[in-house]
Amino acid sequence: MRPRDRAAGRRVRAGNMRTGSNLPAVGEYNQTLVLDLIRRSPEGLSRVELSARTGLSAQTLSNVTRRLADDGLIIEAGKVISGPGKPRTLLKLEPRSRFAVGVHLDPVVDTIVVVDMAGEVIAHDEIPGLREVAPGALVTAVAAAVDAIVDRANVPRELVLGVGVAAPGPFDARGGRLLDPPLLPQWHNVNVREDLGAATGLPVIVEKDVTAAMVGEMWFDRSDVLSDAMFLYYGAGVGMGLAVAGAPVRGRTGNAGGIAHVVVDPEGPLCACGSRGCLGVSIEPRVLIAEAGYVGGDPRSDLDRLVRDARDPGHPAAGVLHRAGERIARALVITNNLLDVDEVVLGGPVWERLAGVLADVVAERVASDPASTATLPIIVRRSVVGVDVAAVGAACLMLDGAFAARPARMMIAL
Repeated sequence: MRPRDRAAGRRVRAGNMRTGSNLPAVGEYNQTLVLDLIRRSPEGLSRVELSARTGLSAQTLSNVTRRLADDGLIIEAGKVISGPGKPRTLLKLEPRSRFAVGVHLDPVVDTIVVVDMAGEVIAHDEIPGLREVAPGALVTAVAAAVDAIVDRANVPRELVLGVGVAAPGPFDARGGRLLDPPLLPQWHNVNVREDLGAATGLPVIVEKDVTAAMVGEMWFDRSDVLSDAMFLYYGAGVGMGLAVAGAPVRGRTGNAGGIAHVVVDPEGPLCACGSRGCLGVSIEPRVLIAEAGYVGGDPRSDLDRLVRDARDPGHPAAGVLHRAGERIARALVITNNLLDVDEVVLGGPVWERLAGVLADVVAERVASDPASTATLPIIVRRSVVGVDVAAVGAACLMLDGAFAARPARMMIAL
């Protein structure tokens, strides 16, 4: 049940409402649309409510829900009395009907998760970033970790849709091959999609980590309001995931979202590109740690110490994090001046460690930055997915590809 892209077609969207079609040519879209509405309503929806929201005829809706039930994707979950007439049967998502694996390749630690249809993590594992090993050994290690976590999650392998892999760019989107991600030199020119697929026997999708994070956040957006948005991913590196009209923006080559070289502080640290004050180097964890005067140590422990010390306004750490928050806010404002989005989401492993101090600074600065051209307030919030957003988002790529009803996919063959 995969919506197919067509060369021509039309989009049907009124505000946030998506409607279906009674034409046989779009039967698959109707199934994904109905399933999408049901999964966004944990309390369940009746067929009457689904008909009102989709515009589908009673007969078409009956056929759609029957197919979804036959596939085990939805279940009947009791009845509800609403006004005169017979009680209505509620339809709910069956979360354990399908599963997906997500892998985040990171310079510090590789994260692997198994999620169910609701996007909930049912198994989690980490493996230290592998160094100085051949690409074949890298793929073998990840494949072994995937097999192990699927076994540990105790889910039938035939219900696993596949493996989503999130990694820093640049990568070859068409071939599923990592090119030369600067923070992952051991993964240069590795055919991840082909090699990992062969090693696991599962379909594999490769995506830039910031795009995966954006997809994950949208999958958890039960209200369906995360339509035009930015996701600032802050980990070992920094990048921007984008969504327009409810769909992730990948760009011509799949490598959209590079904002590391947006200049946010002309007096900031020197970047490898030759400029001063690029966002990437200005908020790089090792730079913040050095600016606070810490010497050596584990970066994650040093970041936690930075937050603790920053709670004392007189400590140098307070100034370091306040300046970092201003730098992040300036990058968001500059980017939003170009895109004009509704919402900014912040997440990633480093952000999760620093958010206790940075969140207020960023929100306040975005709202007051004189460089902003926004005419309406911008919502700035923390990721609802959490520290593993890239890995969870990678898994959600598999769910999204199979079951999400994005408006842009409403195509009718001519």
